[in-house]
Amino acid sequence: MLSFLNYLTPAVLSLLLATPYASATPYIQRRATVCNGHAELCDKSFGNVTFVGAHNSYAVGVNNLATNQDYDISQQLKDGIRMLQMQAHNQDGTIQLCHTACSLYNGGTLQDYLGKVKTFMDANPDEVVSLLIVNSDNLAPSLYDTVFKAAGVDTMSYAPDSASLPATGWPTLGSLIDSGKRLVTFLSTTADFTAVPYLIDEFTNIWETKFDVTDTTFDCEVDRTKGDSSTQMYLINHFLDESLAGVPVPNKDQANVTNSASGVGSLGLQVSTCATQHGRNPNFMLVDFYEFGGGSIFQVAADANGVTYSPTTPIATPIADGASASTTSSGSSNSAPADFRIAQSQLYAAFGAMLCVVFGALTIL
Repeated sequence: MLSFLNYLTPAVLSLLLATPYASATPYIQRRATVCNGHAELCDKSFGNVTFVGAHNSYAVGVNNLATNQDYDISQQLKDGIRMLQMQAHNQDGTIQLCHTACSLYNGGTLQDYLGKVKTFMDANPDEVVSLLIVNSDNLAPSLYDTVFKAAGVDTMSYAPDSASLPATGWPTLGSLIDSGKRLVTFLSTTADFTAVPYLIDEFTNIWETKFDVTDTTFDCEVDRTKGDSSTQMYLINHFLDESLAGVPVPNKDQANVTNSASGVGSLGLQVSTCATQHGRNPNFMLVDFYEFGGGSIFQVAADANGVTYSPTTPIATPIADGASASTTSSGSSNSAPADFRIAQSQLYAAFGAMLCVVFGALTIL
């Protein structure tokens, strides 16, 4: 009998080691206990969290109508921005981040930009970050894939099980962190799930409110989508523009009001309005000059997520137009080349001079 047991024991152990319980053990690397700064968010679905996003996050500088941020993405991420929106263009075979046109504002290469994202994420392993790429020149996903691989962020990019997911179908922040797939990237056009599954089609997964708003109403109507807005995640474009010769430009003078947590035209009011109208909070809130308001945008997100906003260090200090461009960021800035920088006062002056010439000519006639 003993000899039989001696024979049986190794066999039984072998079978036990082959069970799912035993084989699964080596794959449990870690379990996130704090996610995006809060333990309470670890068990929340990605589709049930409100993130603050930087509109045209690469367009950094002062005294320039083509810029939307004062600090570069390294500082943005440090302060709490968790969605980075950008415009991608093809310039001589290289993907560049440009505002409308690379001749107007060139924020550098996508590869350099992604390198900064990777640096932050490597140093902050409990953070989930989203990218929103406006694919201005309809570049193929394979071109982005090449750049993502060169920057080393493809291996940390999340690929969903299908091309589109309802807001309720996304994994939790904790599971994204545990898996190491913490970078969630949306592409506005040409996304191909079969070719590059981690470049996720934006408008089948997210709907947006209108942009280039020049009044303070900031409504919550569906402006762009390719899916069912009742089940998709959604994004509010909360940045105020003003019209200059019929062209919308950032209204930086009102940034403190626009980014505030309450009041007419505030981020807080739009979030509250949209939550009431749609029965759920927005997933993403895109803002300009994020540091204006002294952290109010992060307070709005914290309130929406049911957590406490208590930063360990103050966020960056607002920079008013008229300051030196060399002081705009702590570190490197993706500022436009000097020959493309246009101060708002200069543009107004030039526009006024043009009107004087026109009216003078009419008087002569």
